[in-house]
Amino acid sequence: MTGNSTTENARLVWRNAHEILWVEAWGANSLRVRSSLRPIDLAYKGALLPPEEAQSQLDWEGQTATLTNGKIKAKLSPTGHLSFYHSQSGEELLAEVPVALNLWPPRNYKELDGAKFQLEARFKAYDSEHIYGLGQHQHGLLDQKGCVIDLLQRNTEVAIPFIVSSRMYGFLWNNPALGRVEFGANGTRWIAHESGQLDYFVIAGDSYPEIMAQYGAATGYPPLLPEWAAGFWQSKLRYASQDEVLTVAREYRRRDLPLSGIIIDAYHWPNMGDMQFDARYWPDPAAMLQELAELNIKVMISIWPHLNTNSQNYNQMVQNGYFVRTRRGVTAVNLFRDIESPQPIYFPLYDPTNPEARQGFWELVRQNYYDLGIKSWWLDACEPEISHFDYDNLAYFGGSGVELGCIYPLKHQQTFFEGMKNAGEEEIFLLCRSAWAGSQRYGAAVWSGDIQPTFEALRAQVTAGLNIGLSGIPWWTTDIGGFLGGRGDSPEYRELMIRWFQYGLFCPLFRLHGFREPLNETGDNGASNEVWSYGEEAYAIIVEQLKSRERLMPYIMQQMRLAHETGTPPMRPLFFDFPADHQTYRYADQFMFGPDILVAPVLELGSRSRSVYLPVGTDWQEVATGQTFEGGQTLEVAAPLERIPVFVRQGSLVNL
Repeated sequence: MTGNSTTENARLVWRNAHEILWVEAWGANSLRVRSSLRPIDLAYKGALLPPEEAQSQLDWEGQTATLTNGKIKAKLSPTGHLSFYHSQSGEELLAEVPVALNLWPPRNYKELDGAKFQLEARFKAYDSEHIYGLGQHQHGLLDQKGCVIDLLQRNTEVAIPFIVSSRMYGFLWNNPALGRVEFGANGTRWIAHESGQLDYFVIAGDSYPEIMAQYGAATGYPPLLPEWAAGFWQSKLRYASQDEVLTVAREYRRRDLPLSGIIIDAYHWPNMGDMQFDARYWPDPAAMLQELAELNIKVMISIWPHLNTNSQNYNQMVQNGYFVRTRRGVTAVNLFRDIESPQPIYFPLYDPTNPEARQGFWELVRQNYYDLGIKSWWLDACEPEISHFDYDNLAYFGGSGVELGCIYPLKHQQTFFEGMKNAGEEEIFLLCRSAWAGSQRYGAAVWSGDIQPTFEALRAQVTAGLNIGLSGIPWWTTDIGGFLGGRGDSPEYRELMIRWFQYGLFCPLFRLHGFREPLNETGDNGASNEVWSYGEEAYAIIVEQLKSRERLMPYIMQQMRLAHETGTPPMRPLFFDFPADHQTYRYADQFMFGPDILVAPVLELGSRSRSVYLPVGTDWQEVATGQTFEGGQTLEVAAPLERIPVFVRQGSLVNL
């Protein structure tokens, strides 16, 4: 059915029956699309910041209305069909499925209770298209084409609904609802299970850096990473006492090893939510922090968004209405065994969609940790972790658990970012297990969660890290060695640890963590997990990685400044820097670290060589041998246990 297209306030507006559709410029080279069967909610921004001023142009081509904003042009047909083009080349970038009799409409609304809808948006598929980004997933694929991805946060899976296409556009599904995206051969479909309106954002660009820059302008660039945060971080599950932390720190300094920070994990509290050290095991945390500061070692503390009902802060949070409500049953969502509970108990969850709850939660953190001198935060379980995926039972201050299911980590990160800013801090560093679109503007780094200690898991981290970088999160890391298990006396595991360190050297953040076997009697601490815990051969190789990281720091900080200013991720796929070399799209197991370093990690047990592709456009020098090779060829490169293949652009000044 043909609708009515008009122009209002520099936006295209189309109406048909109850549906209203808006298309408007939103920053440079970008357009925002909103539609609903009810009035558009002007207050809702989602991940988007207020737009930069744009010089858009409205025109008519017969009965088709067009809106041009820099390099992007939208065409809106009389039937309400939208398509997007590069305004200069005229090439189609993206288009909704056609509007035709007996075909599913490009925008579909299924009415729900409470003025909400289940929404679907359908787009054409393109045979040769490659799709990247979409957060962090453990399927081991770089190209998301052909995938069905749940838009759902959980441990190791991070849903960020932004993609970068090889057709040179970026697309943000600007909706935090639980849902799904399907990149099928016969079409692409985005689904939100509960929402008030359809909302998406499209960017056109001539290069991948240009697309990332515009996405950063729209959702926020990360702060400048503090240099100390880019160094080596030591962690394990868990350091059980003040003496243990100091013993480890002193040993690093005795051995003259680089160490930027140490992380104090869960169970340092009497009860989760007390927001303080257990005095039985941490008798003088101020003295501990003073000594660590004198050793030039930063401290990061683990904080969960859950509270034990026995916590000293529980009653205050209940009385103030700061917890996520449940629509049925008790207000408890996460089954967890606290340090003093012999059996798991259910914990409630604070509600960061409530501004007062954010302020109240931060105040507890400020009084008990920040005022003590701790200024780095490990935001664990911030998906949030819940024991049963009954999102429909959650009732947030800002909406239902289905409607807001993916936004929790961003609002939790906002709690700490605003708290630190209000305290006068400029260096803000949050290590988080989850994120959403725009989390980077709050200083959020992401690690890949509780992964297994296997080569298979290591392979999956390579593509997970590359895709989250193309989702706007430039600060990323893994638990070196994997999290759940691994024996320090196992030859196979020692080899995995070496290969993981060699890979981790070239991740944006560099951090050792894990829950090692054999476990101690209580099962809470795990075996030692310091760099000297894996035998003399492994130790010597790992130490070389630590020293290489220190030598790389000037280069790393150049990349972090670039991420801060332009959104370009430090770690990215080959095609990001070599888009004209079509061979680069084939390689998911090697990557660029900044513009000058090509890394080919070893991802199989026992491998002592591997195939490496060198992109066209430059000559490449192998770091280990000094040999130079012309780009555009594949080599079989030696990879003895002490090294992985690493190449630099000939003539670069990288110091490895």
